[in-house]
Parts: sequence; structure tokens; C-alpha cells
Amino acid sequence: MTVTKVATPPAPATGPAGGRAAVLARHRRWLYPLVVAIILGQMAVAMLTTAVQQTPTIDEPVYVGTAVWQLQEHSLRYNPEHPPLGKLLIGAGLAFSGAEVDPGFEDEQSVLGRRLLYESGYDPWRLMLFARLPVILLTLLFGLVVLAFARDVTGRFGGLVALGLYAFSPDVITHGSLATLDLPVAGFLLTSAWLAWRARQRPRLYMPLAGLALGAALATKMSALPAVPLLLLLILLSVWSASGRTWRGAAWGVAAATGAAVLAVAVVWGSYLAVDPRLEWVTPPDVPAVGGWRGLVARLVPFPAPYGDGLRMQFGFEDGLWGGFLFGQLYDGGRWYYLPAALLVKSPLGAIALWLAGTVALLAMPRLRPAAPYVLAPVAVLLGVAMTGTRNFGIRYVLVVPLFLAVAAAAVTVVRWRWVRAAAVVLVLFVAVSSLRTFPYYLPYSNEAFGGPARTHERLHDSNVDWGQDLGRLADRLRSRYAGERVWLVYKGSGVPSWYGIESSDPLTVPAGEVHGLLVVSDSAVAKAIGPLAELIRASEPIDSVGHSITIYRR
Repeated sequence: MTVTKVATPPAPATGPAGGRAAVLARHRRWLYPLVVAIILGQMAVAMLTTAVQQTPTIDEPVYVGTAVWQLQEHSLRYNPEHPPLGKLLIGAGLAFSGAEVDPGFEDEQSVLGRRLLYESGYDPWRLMLFARLPVILLTLLFGLVVLAFARDVTGRFGGLVALGLYAFSPDVITHGSLATLDLPVAGFLLTSAWLAWRARQRPRLYMPLAGLALGAALATKMSALPAVPLLLLLILLSVWSASGRTWRGAAWGVAAATGAAVLAVAVVWGSYLAVDPRLEWVTPPDVPAVGGWRGLVARLVPFPAPYGDGLRMQFGFEDGLWGGFLFGQLYDGGRWYYLPAALLVKSPLGAIALWLAGTVALLAMPRLRPAAPYVLAPVAVLLGVAMTGTRNFGIRYVLVVPLFLAVAAAAVTVVRWRWVRAAAVVLVLFVAVSSLRTFPYYLPYSNEAFGGPARTHERLHDSNVDWGQDLGRLADRLRSRYAGERVWLVYKGSGVPSWYGIESSDPLTVPAGEVHGLLVVSDSAVAKAIGPLAELIRASEPIDSVGHSITIYRR
């Protein structure tokens, strides 16, 4: 007779080593979410601090005034060059502020915002905080998308690397704390790409969600349009892959992409109908006539009439002659290399290193290569299109780069060299230190290779450095250090200096010989100074700087 021996499971470890292992196993469950919470928590503190301290940037009063107008009047009259979803999000915060506008207002949209903030009896600090809070919350949620996308592709550790790059990015913090549209549209596009990637496993669940996220991007800003064919192709690819890569699967993929497109169109229509259910619209007289392929696109997009008119306005803006400033040189029109150069200046050095290494790993490793179209292709398409633009105003037009490339950077954690993970941690910490050193002046950030935020204005201008955000800080500086002195002000922004207690005169309205005392000039105006202003600056001595965006001279 054969006796069968049954293996007895080993008894649980009871010594000190076994106890430590059990403790580690228990702690590991909450350690990961704790690290995520800490990373996002510091980001929330940074964004809230920035939101509280900064005065309205140039674009924000337009969006704030339009958001209140949409809520109150159910009208699409103002800011038609952008779809309404982003302003509905901003309006969700303002709905708790009690702000109202004059229903009989007839002036232009920039005047609407200034009147609401400075002439209606409301506290502009309070209104701006309420307007910025929804964008701050959305930015934190997009951080979870970055984490989930990178974790799906590379694993848990890779998710933390990606989240660290995202949460410490000065550009993400900057635009995540403003009531503008640039960060929301980039985040919705990232969400759509992530959901398209997840559709490889569960297409019935994630394909519709990817279409809805794409629709949210289109309903926020028209710059999302170039990504539409790519994201629909990625949805098709995911469904085809999930269906066994057969001809029948390809047919299902086409059907899925079509369904996602329909859902995206429905979101855009829904955003317009949420503002004006009757969709009463009269084309404004200032909408330019646009011909050629651009006019055809504006006519054929399956969206409401105000969307097509807004698209024509955007094309009209691109036809304008705009001034640029790059590495100390003034020029007219756009330069194709402006955005890559600006990204090189304003991106943390550790992030650039991880972006490049992650991109190589994503393309080189067979395990990761299927994710490359979902992570890298949107960056290539959107950056490529943006590089053809004529408005060289800032990297806010390509915030998809730090978002998507944070996910790409996580690919380095899959490389099986022992030192790679340690190097990734060191580079993320380098990004964190660089970001914390610029606190709370995130908007004018530039990396250490270009001298840091104090020298950004020597190389870039506008929303890269000086977007009108430091008017409140200027008022505090003048009161604390220069009380009683005559102030001559050249301010580039949408704020009203007198509301903050700044009593000043315009130095360009009097002969240069009469300008004595403090000459205060926004750094964007310094960068583009010609004629009388340039002569005034040359004959003055710089004595102070406010927020790395405004220079104080003495004459």
C-alpha cells in the first residue's frame, strides 16, 4: 500500500522577524494612499496660497464676468470665442458668492469683468477665490488621473513618480490655481486618453467615458479639436485589441469610436443648452469671415452655431500680427520653436530628464510600447499644432506636455537596473525642491539653468512671467517701503490699481523731465519697451522687484 504524504502548511512566523513582516504588511495598505494624500495635500496648499495672494490675471476677469452673466442671464452673449463648460465650472464657485451683474450691461466683455470685480461693491479678493476654487479641485482630481494612468501602465511605484512630477510642477500649480481654461482642457484630454487605454480591458465601460471626457475638453476650449481624430483612433484601437484584433473587432472598434464621437458632440451641445436652453444666438458683428479649409471646418463642425462663430474668431486671432519676446529679442508674429524653447526654460530640470528617459523607455520596452500612442501621440499632435500658432504668449497653450509626460516619465521605473528607481526618486525630489524654492511665485518660474524666477523676465514675457498677478503685492510693497513717494505706473494687467490703494500717474502722458520718484513697470512692458518708455527705463535705476513680475525704478 502506498502512503500519500500531505504537505502541512508552515506555521506562521512567531519570532521578531515574523512580527516585523506582519507589521509591514499591515502598514503597506495605508502607506501608499498616505503618500498620495501628502503629495496632493502640498499641491492643494500651494494652489490655495497662490489663489489667495494673486490679483486677477489678464484673462480671469473676462471668464469671471462671463460666468456670472451665464448663470444670471442664461445668455451666450459674452466670450463666444470659448465654449461655455469651463465658465460653467468657474460659475459653480461664484454661485456661492452672491455676485450679480447689471442685466442691462451693454459694453465689451473685459469691461464686464472689471465692473463686476471693482465697481459692484463686491470684494474682488473673495470673488476671485470663489472663482478659482473649482479649478483647484479639478486640478487635484486630474492628479489622481495621472496617478491611475501611470499606475496602469507601469505599476504602483511608477504612479507615485508621475504624481510627484505633476503635483510639484510649477506650471501646473500656476494654472491650476487660476480661473482660466488652460489646465481644465489639458486635464480632460488626459482623462480621455487614460480611459481610452483602459478600454483595452473593459471597452463597454470605458469607451463611453472616454467619449464624455473628450466632449468635456471640446466644451472647454477649442484647442482640443486637433486631438479629436487621434483620440477616436485610440478608442478604435482599444476596442479592436479587446476584441481579438480581428476584422469583426475592427468593425466593433469603428462603431465604438463613432459612439464616442456622438457622446462628445452631445456633451458640447449640453454645455450650450445648460446656459441657454432655447439657444438664442445672433452672430456678433466682429466675427471675421474665414475662408479656405478653416472656414470649411467652422461650417462643418457638428456643434451649435456659437461654437462655429467662436472658432472663426479664434482663426481671426491667429491671423493677427502679435508681438513676441524670446531670449531678450522682440519680434512680430510667431516662431515655430517658441514653445519648445519656453518649455525648456520653465520646466524643472529633473522633470525634463525624467520626461526624456521615460519617453525612451516607453518606446524601447516591448511591455510598455502598446501604451506609447496613448501617452506620447497626444503630446506630439497638440504641441505640433500649437507650434504653428502666432500667439507666442506662454506655455499655457501646451499644458498637455507636463501632464502626459509625467505619465511617460513613470516608464523609467520598469527598467530593471538597480539604480534606476533611486535615480527617479532623486530627480522627483530635485523637482520638489525647485518648486518649493519658488513658492509662492509659481507663475514666473524658470529652472536653475536659466537663473530661476528672478531672471525669467529676461527671456520670456506675458503669461510666462507677468500676467498682472502682483498688483496686490505691489500695493503692500509701496505702503511698507515707499510710503509718501510719487509713483509713476506702467501696469500690464486687468486689475484696477486705485482699488488696492495705489495712487499713481502715467509717465507716458507727461514730458520725461517731469517723471521723478518711483517708476513702476510690469516686466512684460519692460521687455517690449520702445520709444519714450525705453528712454525712461534707461535713465532710471532699478531698486526693487515685486513677485519677479514688476520692477521698481528710481528717477
